[in-house]
Amino acid sequence: MSIIATDAEVERAGLAPAAALFRSLGDPGRLSILRRLAVGPARVVDLVDVLGLAQSTVSKHLACLRDCGLVDSEPVGRASLFRLTQPALIEMFAAAETVLAATGNAVALCPNYGTCTEDPS
Repeated sequence: MSIIATDAEVERAGLAPAAALFRSLGDPGRLSILRRLAVGPARVVDLVDVLGLAQSTVSKHLACLRDCGLVDSEPVGRASLFRLTQPALIEMFAAAETVLAATGNAVALCPNYGTCTEDPS
């Protein structure tokens, strides 16, 4: 095994943070939370009501998003108010909608990344 990295290995290593970002956005629950926070700050109870997710699920997703540096919170009374820390996410969501519209949502049908409706057996 060589201790000298190839150009491809260096490039892959450089893409690791971007891949981690997209993985953080890859969960429908986290994505829904971020899209809601793009409209404005919200409390956990607000997110639970709007998204229909369990409080514990919303809290876990928010903790993950906070660890990733994508959301932040501030105490408001006995609750916390969550907000996006990266307004560029709003532009990223708009770009994603443009790509989805341009591809006819083909990625949703992709057997590797989309929802497979066929029985694999």
